[in-house]
Amino acid sequence: MNLTRKQWISLIFIGLTGQLAWMIENMYLNLFMYQTASTDPHYIALMVSASAVVATLTTLLMGNLSDRFGKRKVFISAGYILWGISIILFSFVNRENIQALYPFANASVVAAYGIVVLDCIMTFFGSTANDAAFNAYVTDITVPTNRGKVESVLATFPLIAMLIVFGCFDPIVQQGNWNLFFRIAGGIVLAVGFLSLFFIKEVPVEKKKGNFFAELFYGFTPASFHENKNLYIIMIAFCIFGAAFQVFFPYLIIYIQQFLFIENYALILGTILIIASLISILMGPVIDKYGKMEVIYPAIITMLIGLVGLFFSRRNIPVTFWGIIMMSGYMMISATLSALIRDFTPPGKVGVFQGVRMIFTVMLPMVIGPYIGAWLIKSNGGIYEELGQTKNIPTPDIFLVSAFVLCFIVIPLYFLGKNQHENKMGE
Repeated sequence: MNLTRKQWISLIFIGLTGQLAWMIENMYLNLFMYQTASTDPHYIALMVSASAVVATLTTLLMGNLSDRFGKRKVFISAGYILWGISIILFSFVNRENIQALYPFANASVVAAYGIVVLDCIMTFFGSTANDAAFNAYVTDITVPTNRGKVESVLATFPLIAMLIVFGCFDPIVQQGNWNLFFRIAGGIVLAVGFLSLFFIKEVPVEKKKGNFFAELFYGFTPASFHENKNLYIIMIAFCIFGAAFQVFFPYLIIYIQQFLFIENYALILGTILIIASLISILMGPVIDKYGKMEVIYPAIITMLIGLVGLFFSRRNIPVTFWGIIMMSGYMMISATLSALIRDFTPPGKVGVFQGVRMIFTVMLPMVIGPYIGAWLIKSNGGIYEELGQTKNIPTPDIFLVSAFVLCFIVIPLYFLGKNQHENKMGE
């Protein structure tokens, strides 16, 4: 089964715009916090983990609701519109505005918590639109024989989004004009939300009946685990993979700026993203042809080699080279595991399992990983003083620890391979 031209357009525009918004949260919002509110890495870890919890709970609830209504379009379109508005609101949160409103409060602390709260609000709308509805929509319109190709394209979107942000918006950030940055980015998401009303074709989905709360918590029952054992094993593997990535990712730009003293990070990251994205797209047909389990182990080894290389790299060219290796492995792992999750998701409960998926692929990794990174930075990182403030600096240890965490992914993959072998023997 091949996707129609209109479906591909929907996937590209909605998926890429969603990743553009997530990129603002996952990377630039951390830099925004660091530059305009507080340099304490624990605020970044709090923001990342709090938004991950909100994203998970939202996806669990709204994914189930989208199954109930048998519709995805309304959740996608309305969610994107509100998502864009919430991004624009970040342009009003800074120390100066907080100081004007609350002259006797600690402006840095209030601004930091204000950013965390607004991030949670933004995450609610984003998770409704993207994590719950859009991901269910992708599962609805794809089949196992084309998911490797589709996921390899989707896996490039976070990096393409990062490239767009670096190429088009980073000069605005370099000037410190965060207001314009958030208003333009939010306006794009808002506009795509309106446009999606016209170019998304609703996919017929059977409306779910029965007890709402029973369906809501079905994914956490022993019966669900017994019936979908391989799905949970794959999600555990993704959890380990995601946690490993989150050890360093929230602090990456800060590391490049403050430890490596590289100012043209946009050029380095842009090169990494372009080449890694091309490799990911080329690997899509390979995944479909040779099988997901045959590709996953070389991808893991590739990412591990890249992380170790980054640990030893200090200059532009080595950082770029090992960054390409690391991100290529990352994208192949992401595409393969995501496709496997879709393969093992029961067809009648696609929306319900989006929340369960979020627990393993977003919430747990974004709670565990950033706090490991923050602990490393606070206990073993560098420091410097600026205008009387002591600031923490990430060190290369974040890459080595990331590689160590990633090694644990072989445990769930071993059990998945064992289960699949037993199933074949039993046929």
